[in-house]
Amino acid sequence: MKIVVIGGVAAGMSAASKARRMDKGAEIVVYEKGYHLSYGACGLPYYISGLNDDEKKLIARTQEDFHKLGIQTFLRHEVIKMIPENKQVLVRDIDNNTMFFDTYDKLMIAVGANTIIPSIKGIDLEGVHFLKTLEDGMLLKAAVNQPQIRDVVIIGGGYIGIEIADAMVELGKQVRVIEMTSGILTNFDGEISDLIAEELRDNDVELNLDEHVEEIAGQQKVEWVRTNKGLYKADLVIAAVGVRPATKFLENSGISLAKNGAIKIDKKMCTNIADIYAAGDCAQVYNRVLKQNIYIPLGTNANKCGRLAGANMMGANEEYVGTLGSAAIKVLGMEAARTGISEADAKRLDMNYTTAFAKTYDHPSYYPDATPIWIKLICEKSTKKILGAQAAGAKGVVLRIDIFAAAIHSEMTAPELGMTDLCYAPPFSGAWDAVNIACNAVK
Repeated sequence: MKIVVIGGVAAGMSAASKARRMDKGAEIVVYEKGYHLSYGACGLPYYISGLNDDEKKLIARTQEDFHKLGIQTFLRHEVIKMIPENKQVLVRDIDNNTMFFDTYDKLMIAVGANTIIPSIKGIDLEGVHFLKTLEDGMLLKAAVNQPQIRDVVIIGGGYIGIEIADAMVELGKQVRVIEMTSGILTNFDGEISDLIAEELRDNDVELNLDEHVEEIAGQQKVEWVRTNKGLYKADLVIAAVGVRPATKFLENSGISLAKNGAIKIDKKMCTNIADIYAAGDCAQVYNRVLKQNIYIPLGTNANKCGRLAGANMMGANEEYVGTLGSAAIKVLGMEAARTGISEADAKRLDMNYTTAFAKTYDHPSYYPDATPIWIKLICEKSTKKILGAQAAGAKGVVLRIDIFAAAIHSEMTAPELGMTDLCYAPPFSGAWDAVNIACNAVK
């Protein structure tokens, strides 16, 4: 049995490692376009801010570690074409500028997603950065720590853009976020994202909403950013407008792709072509609430689905239970998290739903340092089954959303969770936990 894995980060190396554990004799070959394997890209903002001072800490396993496991890995090797009818891939050795064919019995596609490079005049100027790979992070860290870098402009107010804004504030920079929509963190509903926006403004971050960048200007390097509303000084620009599946090389391969280029797969990670599997940011994933495949590029999904693909390539018959899109973010002195669907999702899908929005506290006021938690719930109107939950606050937020994730996974109703026996002690919670209180507010 020979397995070829395209892509050597989360999903790819999870698949290769699982396959190796199941079959010590299989030949496993991994082709990775970049310089590093198996690293935690979600940790890049904290590496840039200096909370983590060593990029090596982001690497889960090195190339040498995988070679000791009998997994052959080739860095700076890009698969540029697939020939499924011959079970072949065409590989380009980037550094040597040579090409060769390789064959497989089973193929795993885990190429992830590419950063979207916006069509803006001056986007290629010196001082414009992106943040997707470990190499991107190393370049950005070196650039931003130069003493002359003071004014930082971030294009995009999604997860990556706001996490970078947090990092830049930690580094003492003047930070401006330019977002073309009316709010930041649009995966959250306004009640929650507005709280995060307030925290950013309280820390002197300029939020330019409903504004789009028309030009990045400078002689040889970035000096200004011009939008439809103004002109802003910039010593450094970070573009974080989103990602798209890195699947252009599959367009004539026969692999079924969604409109955005994501690979269509079933719950077993199988594509429409026999013996070809896919997972991670290049593929769709099954949503447990919506009961359908959607595109949610998250590291949690990539690791779980990669592991499952590795097992199924070796003869297992496992199905993914489904994602809830659970995600969290720390922004300065606030944390926010979400799981399941948002109210915006419910409206778009014309669901019959109800919501509740509760302000409560992480523990009783008679114990020191009680801080507020705001929780929003989205529930099925007739049954009160919980469909989504979001929250924000200074502390105690993310693990409470994990409770909601378990409840949504198990199709619990708000009344059931409202009476669930959660832990109580004044340093941690009231007799009625914030989770109970929010659930009991659902009408």
